Amino acid sequence: MSGNSDWDSKLVIGQKAKAPKVTRNTSDLNGAPPAGAVVGTDKKVTAGTNKAHSGTDHQRIAKLDRENEVAPPPKIAPSVGKAIQQGRMDKGLSQKDCAQKINEKPSILQDYESGKAIPNAQILAKLERVLGVKLRGADIGKKLEGPKKS
Repeated sequence: MSGNSDWDSKLVIGQKAKAPKVTRNTSDLNGAPPAGAVVGTDKKVTAGTNKAHSGTDHQRIAKLDRENEVAPPPKIAPSVGKAIQQGRMDKGLSQKDCAQKINEKPSILQDYESGKAIPNAQILAKLERVLGVKLRGADIGKKLEGPKKS
């Protein structure tokens, strides 16, 4: 086995690592080599510039974000909302009564009627049953016949 220096090093908990001292004046810089301090000179690359406007990268990244955005899900068609409203009026139900019959909140029924809701097949099926009006596929608003007898 080769000797690994990690095993030999000491770890002292609770001691801060000594950060390199930044000198501001020439007398400290001139006195560093005799004292045994290491002298390093690093040029500040972004000195005197506005870091917020350092390049057009942020514009390019924003454009990429806009291109990758997912389209919002489609809302329910206005014709379906009108068919729900018409079917409800024909049955003489208020929004609250109709919502109660399909076990949903009145606000959900309001969203469906105004065309703001994202279509849910289960809710539409319940509405079709209660109102007796076709709300999915072709012939939206057409009255549903009773169960077919074979």
